[in-house]
Amino acid sequence: MGTAGRIADYLNYIRWGDWSLISLYVSLVSGIIVGIHYSPAEPYYSTSALDILVPYGAFFRSLHFYSSQFFFLFSVIHYLVTFNKAQIYETKTFVYLILCFPCMLMLLFTGYVLRGDATGYSAGMIAEHILETVPLFGPSLNNLLFSITEHGMDRVYLHHVISFDLLFLFLAWDHLRRYQISLSSHLLFISGLFLFSLVIAAPIDPDKPGLLYITGPWFFLGLQELLRYIPPFIAGVLVPASLIFGMILLRKGFTWYWSIVIFLCCWLGSYFLLTLLALTAHG
Repeated sequence: MGTAGRIADYLNYIRWGDWSLISLYVSLVSGIIVGIHYSPAEPYYSTSALDILVPYGAFFRSLHFYSSQFFFLFSVIHYLVTFNKAQIYETKTFVYLILCFPCMLMLLFTGYVLRGDATGYSAGMIAEHILETVPLFGPSLNNLLFSITEHGMDRVYLHHVISFDLLFLFLAWDHLRRYQISLSSHLLFISGLFLFSLVIAAPIDPDKPGLLYITGPWFFLGLQELLRYIPPFIAGVLVPASLIFGMILLRKGFTWYWSIVIFLCCWLGSYFLLTLLALTAHG
């Protein structure tokens, strides 16, 4: 067996789905603790105070932050590893599972915005600007989802703790209810997650007046760079939507299967290059 085959066997051996689900559980529980001390009226102060004034507050914020990140990353790997098995799903079930990914990204994104630091606030302002460029419905969409300029973090907080969680639960419920895990079988992973969160603090930007360029969340960097070259509606709506649409159509047996594979590889490769450009040219 070649090296590629051994790597594939190892990746299939790891229970990525289990790790993703455990990360979700930890994120939800730690999110409750963080949410108790968070104030949408004073986002940056309450986040900073959580780290400084609340006993073990910095640990729980880090635990919530990293478990959420790992939940998304392990879900992506789980999708890639089980892609062939997922071909037996009905079209409706498959579409629902694909739509979980933008829902998870919105949960991550709103979490970044809620910090209220330079990264979070600028990301929220960019999101507002993108939504407002949507023809006909732009202002209404922004008023529904963000509206930070007029309402502060109130609506972002509402969607982070309720709306997107319920939407994810609706989309993934049929899959989750059949997925049984034993926490006792993953004590090493859970311990590693706790230790990682204890040692590495969740990021928050200190006040730095006079910054000319602020980089957004890691998954937002490619889009942020793309906004420098093409109109916001195309960069912020049509380009991300094309990825989701391509993933939905990526079913074996579909006439354009390999064309879609090439498109998705080009999309992801281009986004990776844009992310590197954002990190190196403006970091």
